[in-house]
Amino acid sequence: MIIEVTDAARIMVETAAKESGAKDIPLRIAAVRTPEGGLDYKMGFDDEGIKEGDSQDAAGSVTIVVAAEDHPILEGTILDYVEIEPGDHRFIFDNPNDPSHAKKKSK
Repeated sequence: MIIEVTDAARIMVETAAKESGAKDIPLRIAAVRTPEGGLDYKMGFDDEGIKEGDSQDAAGSVTIVVAAEDHPILEGTILDYVEIEPGDHRFIFDNPNDPSHAKKKSK
């Protein structure tokens, strides 16, 4: 599994798929390095489907796909859906390969 999807994120992905009519369309997740060296994440339902070299994992009733070139960048990422501020819910990517990832130091 390239990306782990939390229960909260899975529920929202399934809801979005149902509401947008993308029930049987895979959700593609990608990451691109920014000029500053950070990562910019992209995700969306891909009506072109699964391509050769893509990895695929199930998140409930939705298939998550990642292109082969994004495997090294996204390996070990957790996709979550959290409340940032009261009433402001967002998908977040917890990625140990992202330079801005907050790493916990053991004592």
